[in-house]
Amino acid sequence: MGMSVTISAAAEQDAEQIFRLQYLCFQSEAALYGNYRIAPLVESLDAIRHELAADCVFVARLGDEVVGSVSGRVTEGGAALISKLCVHPRLQGHGIGARLLRAAESALAQEHGATRFRLHTGHRSEGNLRLYRRVGYQAVGTSQGADGVLMIVLEKPDVSYAATA
Repeated sequence: MGMSVTISAAAEQDAEQIFRLQYLCFQSEAALYGNYRIAPLVESLDAIRHELAADCVFVARLGDEVVGSVSGRVTEGGAALISKLCVHPRLQGHGIGARLLRAAESALAQEHGATRFRLHTGHRSEGNLRLYRRVGYQAVGTSQGADGVLMIVLEKPDVSYAATA
């Protein structure tokens, strides 16, 4: 059959593929809100390079092609902020997003001391909300994005990774 999708830490040379993938994947979110100025669509390649150097970024690969990515960083108080989860449209619905989330959560907990995970998604993004709830996130509030979109804030405590020795 075909090749398997692998999950690994992103490398500096992945920046351009992540940049293009984000632009492709977040088009549907932009259309949903009628707003093509959402952060992942206006982010520069240099900003992604900086993120790769400073944050915890994972990619899903199909051969040499980056087909998914997620970013995370630990903030004050031990919370890990997870952002920009995306999977190529042709591969959505196959568990790649959940695998990327687990990889980021594990690294953020084990290597960076995260005690809980936080993310946000637009209030109309039902597919995203289903995924996040399925992997243990619960809505804890709302916020307004810089672009004016109402965001649902979701959190998950670090219960899965604490007892791994």
